[in-house]
Amino acid sequence: MTLLLTILCLFETTTAQSLSDTLSEVRIRQKKKQSGSQDLRIHDFTSGQKIVTLDSVLLQQYKMQTAAQLLAQQTPVFIKSYGFNGLATLNFRGASAAQSQVYWNGVPLQNAALGIADVSLLPVSFINSMQIVYGGSAALLGSGNVGGALVLETEKPVFDSLHKTGYEIGLGAGSFAQYQLAAKGSYSSERWFLAAHVLWQTAQNDFVYEKNGKESRNENSNLSGASAMVQAAYQHDHHNRFRVIGWYQHYDRQIPAALFESYSVKNRKDASLKLFADWNRNSSWSQQYFRTSFITDEMRYEDTMVRQHTINTSCQYYAEAGWKQRIAARHKALVFIPVHLSFLQRDSARIAMQSRYALAAAYNYTDLKDKLDLNLQARVERVNNVNVLLPGANASYQLLDWIKLRVNIQKTYRAPSLNELYFDPGGNKNLKPEKGWASDAGYTITLQPTSCFSIHHDIAAYYRLIDDWILWFGGAIWTPHNIAQVKSTGWEADWTFRYKLNKLELHLGFKGSYTRSLTMQSDMAGDGSIGKQIPYTPQWMGLINAGADYKRFYINYNHGYTGLRYFNTDETGALPSYQVANVQLGKEIDRKVWTWHASAMLNNIFNERYTVVASRPMPGRNFALSISLRKK
Repeated sequence: MTLLLTILCLFETTTAQSLSDTLSEVRIRQKKKQSGSQDLRIHDFTSGQKIVTLDSVLLQQYKMQTAAQLLAQQTPVFIKSYGFNGLATLNFRGASAAQSQVYWNGVPLQNAALGIADVSLLPVSFINSMQIVYGGSAALLGSGNVGGALVLETEKPVFDSLHKTGYEIGLGAGSFAQYQLAAKGSYSSERWFLAAHVLWQTAQNDFVYEKNGKESRNENSNLSGASAMVQAAYQHDHHNRFRVIGWYQHYDRQIPAALFESYSVKNRKDASLKLFADWNRNSSWSQQYFRTSFITDEMRYEDTMVRQHTINTSCQYYAEAGWKQRIAARHKALVFIPVHLSFLQRDSARIAMQSRYALAAAYNYTDLKDKLDLNLQARVERVNNVNVLLPGANASYQLLDWIKLRVNIQKTYRAPSLNELYFDPGGNKNLKPEKGWASDAGYTITLQPTSCFSIHHDIAAYYRLIDDWILWFGGAIWTPHNIAQVKSTGWEADWTFRYKLNKLELHLGFKGSYTRSLTMQSDMAGDGSIGKQIPYTPQWMGLINAGADYKRFYINYNHGYTGLRYFNTDETGALPSYQVANVQLGKEIDRKVWTWHASAMLNNIFNERYTVVASRPMPGRNFALSISLRKK
């Protein structure tokens, strides 16, 4: 009855609202307790949280694209994109970009100054595993994790006594003179694993859009970029493994004119170096690990029309030591100590620093019948000179063989970023940290009425109340302010139907979400935001996926709807809703030694004219092709 009512409610709301926001379903499977992550915190202590793992087939399809493009088309996460060449940030359940975190091999990837991660700079080809953790996890993942997290992992080292080598090369091409070249090589022995990966890409991005009722061509929009990653791992014995990774990226992006500008000569160059090392020791009852990273990001912005040239450099150091212990058969405990130091530099001089030291612990209990899975977490974190206690708990219960319940509650906290405090001009040194509570609950139903037919259904509802929410206001000079209190409520629902007969598999998926993120109180005199939606938070989103797999050939059609978004706090300005339809095709040919994979993507097939961010047009109908050859 609950399922029937939910379907009827969604049908009525989608009819009234057109469809619903950006939610997709191609080859995405939801994990239960064992999420498949290499991160112990997520793998063993998040059974009560909603975690979605993107299938390797989907990662292969988008191998020549960025994480922003994949997430925008195939996940229920709103991607705030400024266009092909622009910034793209995450919005989990109505949270701000600074409250939506990105982690790479367990370390935070947010820019140390901005406090946000640009997912348009993350190539899918460098990612071996991608997961979405919904809801707050501050006790496990650290302060700042309020709305959710994107968890990325690189290739896990594989050791082989036969001294294996592997090679892969890929080519991509698409509309608007987009070209990509990727290459990878690896070597594995009983003790060593070595891998190197390079990516080169270029694009003109000169698509046609509508401006003042006339067609205009996107100019000053060239992009060029290169990335390289090197990994080396050493297995001392079957219990100890050491690994180091170096990842360098450089992007040169012209910034095209906004709809209110006649032309643009703006240019932005991004350079990033990420160094990572970890050690893992495993035994049957315990596991110890240590990971550390150093990340430096440099952003050069130039606008010759106003003679502006700025160089902003930020650095961050992260280290974490942890110990997981199994206590009898039903109990597990994890204790870890993270340290996170962030630095902001301008013109080679350090102007600000933020330090975070923490002691955290997590406990897991599973009952004798493996029905109840309970997790308790606590973190004591010192941010600069402020001590914060961040408790959390989540649990799942297998009510029947076909239905599982889950619940999660977390205290949240986010200190202002270095840019929010010290940006010149516009920083606000009087900002207070954001703090509050977040909770969510849901259930998952998995049915298989026949050997050929299966049904997956998931519902999640959430509630979050944050005090001293930080938002930027202004005209010529924008400045961040605390706007007192924001309440976020909503739900997410999805249905997936699969039919498999011999080598043919058909799938049909529906996803829908509703988000209400409202300003409840404000410290600003005459503020018109009370009871209004937070800017760039779509209230309705939805997605349909339909496709088939047959003998390693697959085709999928996905149709996403993103609802109206307000771009100011008093709801006086809004961007209309939009619908984007896409088709993905692929074929894999397996031979004894080599594997070929070819794919095609037809995007925005109905040539929808739309903007995600005000005055930043998105491209119309376009395509992307790729082919890769891999030696086994």
